[in-house]
Amino acid sequence: MQRWRGLEDVPGDWGRSVVTIGSFDGVHRGHQLIIGQAVERARERGVPCVVVTFDPHPSEVVRPGSHPPLLAPHHRRAELMAELGVDAVLILPFTREFSQESPEEFVRQVLMEKLHACEVVEGPNFRFGHKAAGDVRRLAELGRLERNDFEVAVIDLYERGDVGDGQAFSSSLARRLVAEGDVRGAAEVLGRPHRVEGVVVRGAQRGRELGYPTANVETLPHTAVPADGVYAGWLTIGQPEGDESELGRAQAEGEVPPVGERMPAAISVGSNPTFDGTMRTVEAYAIDRVGLDLYGLHVAVDFLAYLRGMEKFDSVEALLERMADDVKRARELTDAAG
Repeated sequence: MQRWRGLEDVPGDWGRSVVTIGSFDGVHRGHQLIIGQAVERARERGVPCVVVTFDPHPSEVVRPGSHPPLLAPHHRRAELMAELGVDAVLILPFTREFSQESPEEFVRQVLMEKLHACEVVEGPNFRFGHKAAGDVRRLAELGRLERNDFEVAVIDLYERGDVGDGQAFSSSLARRLVAEGDVRGAAEVLGRPHRVEGVVVRGAQRGRELGYPTANVETLPHTAVPADGVYAGWLTIGQPEGDESELGRAQAEGEVPPVGERMPAAISVGSNPTFDGTMRTVEAYAIDRVGLDLYGLHVAVDFLAYLRGMEKFDSVEALLERMADDVKRARELTDAAG
């Protein structure tokens, strides 16, 4: 799959394509429906499917300081879109100037001059252009103009009565469920466990001293981190986007599993109140794995189930007893999940 950052990266000889536009944070099940339809229609037409998205999130430019917690960074979204069959992703830098473009200018500059859209697939609430002046009706009107000549397909987002009181799948619903610690509910919306990514950094190393060495994950900016508590899930060695020297070194010395291998994990989110901690961290203990050296490596933490809230214990012995139970339950849940 091709990845372009900015209109200047789109090949000059790019032909016609089916396009869908949006932030697509999390690539949740509603997004999957829209993108899947775009891919299907592109295949029927014999043209590529292109997803157009934005960086940073438009709300941060329009209302500085309002950047929402992110369910997935752009490289993760691209991976998920590639799995759905998307041929290219165009990430548009969302600037103040870009936010002031009219719907007509957006269509001319992006859809016609660069992507040569023959069809645009969107959800019913899609808005675009300065002050969100454009909607799917306006998009269809512009598509019918002879100089543009593209069709518009509107795909309804489906609902599930057992998730979010029957709300349509949305990024805001997934963010709320994650923030509440309801990672099972979030997984229903996303279609997979919620993931947090980052680089493993050195912490207080108390887990190592207690016999449960953890990977202390320095999360990416604006990450949607679940509520404080203990969770079952998985720890996976990720593929770094930049310098791969640390990964190559560690793997050459046999200290880490290959990229993509999932290790069952017990995960702690919080400030470690038993030791009067003040900094909120995400720490994952790879169950029954000995001798791992993950410092400096990019990892992914997938949240399967909430086990309990964060507690302050009266003694180290009481903490160790509870940790042993946490690990046992996490092992059982991940084994059952496969």
